[in-house]
Amino acid sequence: MASKRILKELKELQRDPPASCSAGPVGENMFHWQATIIGPNDSPYAGGVFLVTIHFPPDYPFKPPKIAFRTKVFHPNINTNGNICLDSLKEQWSPALTISKVLLSICSLLTDPNPDDPLVPEIARMCKADKFKYIIMKRKRRNKKVVIV
Repeated sequence: MASKRILKELKELQRDPPASCSAGPVGENMFHWQATIIGPNDSPYAGGVFLVTIHFPPDYPFKPPKIAFRTKVFHPNINTNGNICLDSLKEQWSPALTISKVLLSICSLLTDPNPDDPLVPEIARMCKADKFKYIIMKRKRRNKKVVIV
């Protein structure tokens, strides 16, 4: 069941990819994908290139995929290990969701962080104090990469 669903989603992604995202299997393993997300234009991450790994469980779509950033990101909902705090990847997961929809949710999280449900409380405090955007913009101006590949 999982293989069939994953293949269907891959074909959908190839036919109609979400804006600023691409994804596909790593080699021949259909259960291990890599995605690329381009930082949304209306976010402090505009122009950044983010690599993300996707691991599908054997009981997908009844269990959510494990998704993590490989690129370091200064964000209240993404920790240094690349783990993402996103309801749709945890308790709000539904078999009706697709990788395409999840990638769009991750892009939305880059645009609108959720400091009320942080993985990194320090960054969440900065975000609430409106220092978050300032720090990211300052790093960009000093030519220090916000994203480290």
